[in-house]
Amino acid sequence: MIDGVKNILADQFWFSLILSGAALGGIMTAVAYGILLERKIAAWMQDRYGPNRVGPYGLLQPLADGLKFLLKEDIIPRNVDRVLFVLAPLAIFVVALIGFAVIPWGGTFKWPWMAADAAPLKVQVASIDIGLLYILAVASLGVYGVVLGGWASNNKYSFYGGMRAAAQMLSYEIPMGLAILTVVLTAGALRLEDLVAYQAGHWWIVAYHPLVALIFFTTALAESNRMPFDLAESEQELVGGYHTEYSAMKLALFFLAEYAHMITSSALMVCLFFGGWRVPGWTWLNEDPSVLAMLARVGAMSGKIFLLICVYMFIRWTIPRFRFDQLMRLAWKSLVPMSMALVALQGAVIYYGWPQWFTLIGNGSILLIGGAVSALGGKPITGRQQSLGPVGRSPGREAMSHV
Repeated sequence: MIDGVKNILADQFWFSLILSGAALGGIMTAVAYGILLERKIAAWMQDRYGPNRVGPYGLLQPLADGLKFLLKEDIIPRNVDRVLFVLAPLAIFVVALIGFAVIPWGGTFKWPWMAADAAPLKVQVASIDIGLLYILAVASLGVYGVVLGGWASNNKYSFYGGMRAAAQMLSYEIPMGLAILTVVLTAGALRLEDLVAYQAGHWWIVAYHPLVALIFFTTALAESNRMPFDLAESEQELVGGYHTEYSAMKLALFFLAEYAHMITSSALMVCLFFGGWRVPGWTWLNEDPSVLAMLARVGAMSGKIFLLICVYMFIRWTIPRFRFDQLMRLAWKSLVPMSMALVALQGAVIYYGWPQWFTLIGNGSILLIGGAVSALGGKPITGRQQSLGPVGRSPGREAMSHV
């Protein structure tokens, strides 16, 4: 019995299968407590207490919220497309989760009972050669759930919110893809663990391409529909956006998908720009195949993800919402041109054999040129109408005043 369990744990297929179940449970727990963390951060920034009634220090608040959604009435309005109405939140939620499959969490390790010549196990559900392309393909599927939710609700506010979200996600996928392409050119790999290994022998890629990291982070915010990019559900204009008609657990799935997508994008950004699970200077931790070192690497990866999620939350409660024209202008007139210039910069560095640190100078130059072009553009970025002059008195009213 015990030998059978050891053999199962030592096989990569069964270990990946067990890891996928553990990761699913861990992600759902992280999502639930991520919502609590955001409420605590919001309370701290607004000088109030936040949730502190359910359990010690409010730690059982996620359980109370889950029970509340389960006990709410599940309303399906009349004249909706029932199949698509139910399918939309499930589609968004599943898409937000399956991106975790290719994220490497802790390198490789061996169980103590494994033979010295046995192949080490990867702390990763699926190691595929085109991991980055897989993530881009999965991220693009989220548009379908948003559009289906808005269209199937048979509500004009939901429809407008769905169209806004689709336009926003499609627009920001272009600079995101170009930013990822710059990283691929830098490291020469599409496999995420190879990107992490490249940063082990060099600086973190954020040191070579800080502007690329900023562009990727901005597009990840927009893809998650997070403030200041949450125009698809802006309460002042669209009531609740594409999930106006949803209630109970179907509404909860939209919120869970948002936080799951935030964790996925943070994990991807850590792998692309911040060295993944590796800690600079700790060679023994990065290379040790023991179980304890593997757990420490998973902890380092989780700590980096946690810090990025906190940045997400600080931005939400700091920066006000854009207008939709400002949102589109930022994507097409700023991020897309700069992303294309950064791809060309990295290509020139490779073609001419320049040192990789030349890209740091290029990043600064592109940022300065982009800022100068934006400042000298002439047209005000507010989009407001020109001030009108005072309203004069009409000749008819002048004649009436003398009667």
